Amino acid sequence: MSARILVVDDVLPNVKLLEAKLTAEYYQVFVARNGPEALERVAADDPDLVLLDVMMPGMDGYEVCKRLKADAKTAHIPVVMVTALSEANDRVRGLEAGADDFLTKPVNDIALFARVRSLVRLKMTMDELRHRNETSSSFGVTNFAGNGADDALGAKVLVIEDRAVSAERMAETLRPECEVSVLDSGEAALEASRTGDWDLILISLGLKSSDPLRLCSQIRTMEETRQAPILVVGEDAQPEIRRIARALDIGAHDYLLRPIDKNELKARARTQIRRKRYGDQLRQNYQMSLTLAVTDALTGLYNRRYLDTHLEKLSERAGRGGKPVAVMMLDIDHFKQVNDTHGHAIGDEVLKEFAHRLSRGIRGIDLAARVGGEEFVVVMPDTDLAGGRHVADRVLKDVAGEAFPVTAAAGQVPVTTSIGLTVSSGGEDSRDALLARADKALYAAKQAGRNRVEVVE
Repeated sequence: MSARILVVDDVLPNVKLLEAKLTAEYYQVFVARNGPEALERVAADDPDLVLLDVMMPGMDGYEVCKRLKADAKTAHIPVVMVTALSEANDRVRGLEAGADDFLTKPVNDIALFARVRSLVRLKMTMDELRHRNETSSSFGVTNFAGNGADDALGAKVLVIEDRAVSAERMAETLRPECEVSVLDSGEAALEASRTGDWDLILISLGLKSSDPLRLCSQIRTMEETRQAPILVVGEDAQPEIRRIARALDIGAHDYLLRPIDKNELKARARTQIRRKRYGDQLRQNYQMSLTLAVTDALTGLYNRRYLDTHLEKLSERAGRGGKPVAVMMLDIDHFKQVNDTHGHAIGDEVLKEFAHRLSRGIRGIDLAARVGGEEFVVVMPDTDLAGGRHVADRVLKDVAGEAFPVTAAAGQVPVTTSIGLTVSSGGEDSRDALLARADKALYAAKQAGRNRVEVVE
């Protein structure tokens, strides 16, 4: 997973070391040598993550972090403080300033890269939600600019720990603000996960009765807890650091090392709960906007109005040096023949089933829209040509692989699709230019015999 990372440190050897490590992992690295320069670089380069030294002359890392989090334009950029300070109160101060994590020098590479991957993945998800809400706001349908609650009051927290003393200490720390439930087995935790709307789930990596990493994976993939943040608790030892890194890769959002500092636990819990509530607000707002203005009544996909606004924003971002946008245009082959043979009611059934197969064939960050009678468009943010082609091939096979069930006498209708694909090339590559190239590629697919993917770059 590629990302743009800003490294901020006033000590040149530290900068060079981090730059070398990150570049070796194929990240795009920018550098700032002090606080004011860091703020300028964030505004100019729009990084996906900031690695921020604390002890800098003039403006220290705490102040830089506070300013980033106070600005609506930069508040959602993850910040990891990297410093020689190692006391619990230093970590708490960093977390209260808005930092997402606090790594102590010398930085453990395993912990560093696991944290980078986790935070970049989370930012991509939140960015897509915010972009969709910005699109909705531009229609005048919604006007949401919240950033989640400032505290954890009333939050539902599940603690999974089979060491009674440790479990009770965590519960006592969180109970003044949160509603806390404690369970001592993975089986009981999975059952509770299916029935509770949890704002935070804490999992001890020292569980004896269950595999805690498997439990993380199961909770992350369950529909009921897909959006619930997971905070794992482990020992400050090298073998455990590897397990923590694995947990972050599986889908945990944060971690806490023993011995547990109560203030740090509170700070990390508040951060995760606040982020979860903000994400919930974005999703709720987004769903409301779909109902009001931006969906196609027949298929439930986005309409042309929403597509145009959303794609325009993404193409502008790509033109400013952002990641590429792939666009796929699809047409149901010989759809007029379906209407002529079976009637328009059956044609509508085919359109709805096509939309269903299209939706299940694309990724969660992709956007599908119906733009004409039997014409559809898929917008794939942060996607190069190879990634777009992979999605297009999957959709092509899914549509043609099995005949569409219909209520006509025949019981089913064979359907294929032609697909045109293009990807942004930066610069002045506008929304209209992308759609025009995708349409040209679609025409080429039809001319070449249909039921195929063609590309125009």
